[in-house]
Order: sequence, then structure tokens, then C-alpha cells
Amino acid sequence: GVWWHGDFITVTSRGTIIISGRSDATLNRDGVRIGTAEIYSVLDSFNAVADSLIVCLEKKDGSFFMPLFVKLAEGNELTNQLQKEIKLKLRNECSPRHVPDAIYAVQDIPYTISGKKMEIPVKRILLGYAASKTTSLDTVKNPNALLEFEQFEF
Repeated sequence: GVWWHGDFITVTSRGTIIISGRSDATLNRDGVRIGTAEIYSVLDSFNAVADSLIVCLEKKDGSFFMPLFVKLAEGNELTNQLQKEIKLKLRNECSPRHVPDAIYAVQDIPYTISGKKMEIPVKRILLGYAASKTTSLDTVKNPNALLEFEQFEF
């Protein structure tokens, strides 16, 4: 019954609020914080990639798995060569920590009606929750895109 916007905030002793940033736009990989925008800006340079979404999953054994999902531009395939090029460019322009553990092609990237990528619901789905338990599907611009992530198991 509580609406959660997804921003980290601090309420000061004066009653003012300091907005620190979006909680769903930061990956935490082995204790290193990575902004998803850093990764998306590199991927935007690939004509073969129409859109993308990345999350970092903490596994039960304490390890991390960071999958990258790409919606390919029409007429393109997720070849081994394209995957190598993506990983190399992320390593060179960002850091080795920005390189995903795996890359998967998806039909579409889910967005809210207001146009935000749905990173947190996708992460929860990949951790085993049903899409209908992660968000109200009425708030999803393209619900089938969100449902597609239920097929993945990590």
C-alpha cells in the first residue's frame, strides 16, 4: 500500500530532503557501484543494438551475475562477434567491471508508461518472482516485454 518512487533520499534535521539518486540506475558488482547510464551510453554507439537493459543479480552463494539484455535493430543477430565487440568496448571505455557476464537477445525492453526502463522489476523476475508480483502490469507500456523475462533462469 506504499508507493515507492525509487530515489534514495535523506531527510535532514531541518525537514528538507536531499535526493541522492535513482536506486534502480545503479549496479553493485562485487561492491563497486556502476551507473547503468554508463553502460547504456556505450551500447548506444552500436547500430545493431536498438535498446538494452542490464541488471546485477546477487546469487545465494554471495557471487554476482550481471546479464545484459539487448533488443537488436531489425535485421541484426546476436553473433559471437557482436558480443565480443560489445564487451571489448565496455572494457575499454568504462572498465572490466562494466563487462556483462552474458548477453541475451530479447524481443523488447520493458518500460513504464512514463518512459523509464524497468530495471528493478526485471531484476526481481530474474530472482524468481512472477512479473505480476514485481509491478502492476497496468503501469507497463509494453507488458509482454516484461513477461518475456520470466523465461530466464540463473
